[in-house]
Amino acid sequence: MDNYQKQCEQWRQWFLTLDQDDLCRRLPELQRTGGHLALWHFGRQLGVDRRTGAISSLSDGAAVDITPQLNVYTLFRYALPGAKLSGEWVPFRDLKDGGPFAPAFQRGVLTALARTFSGREDRLERAVEALRGCRIHGHGFLLHAFACIPVQLLFWDGDEEFPAQANLLFDRNATDFIHVESIVTIAGEALCQLAEAAALPIGGSPFSRV
Repeated sequence: MDNYQKQCEQWRQWFLTLDQDDLCRRLPELQRTGGHLALWHFGRQLGVDRRTGAISSLSDGAAVDITPQLNVYTLFRYALPGAKLSGEWVPFRDLKDGGPFAPAFQRGVLTALARTFSGREDRLERAVEALRGCRIHGHGFLLHAFACIPVQLLFWDGDEEFPAQANLLFDRNATDFIHVESIVTIAGEALCQLAEAAALPIGGSPFSRV
């Protein structure tokens, strides 16, 4: 068992100590579905077994990778009572405590996202749709990491003079729902899922499917 699996197992056991009624009050997006607490993560409905804490896909029955599982568990851990979206979109560096991680976020996520879809904006749009997202304006798309953590993806394709550029915007209150370091993990997961949906290799990023 590697470190990620060990961490996921620790989170699973921690889930078993939770007051699930309190959790559902903090995260109204959670639905009691059979024996699961269900929620959507980048267009895929995941279910957390209320008895064992194990996470499975309710959408397709396929195995759920470690990273999405960790995203779910950390959402459960850090969502504050009464947390609400502000409606104000900001880049990662402007999130609370995001500044120290911003250079790595730029290199590992944004630059890689731009490189992956440079010259392939049509495939980006189809990948967004595969994740149940949509285009919201000329250069922007809307995704949902979770219902409480929407993500705006901005993309400008390159030309002869300038390389492609990308940015991700988050609600200013995103860190009321999840730890800022988990925002990085969520962004990395978005990159992986978009590249996978487009059948493209990721353009120079440390993120990979875990």
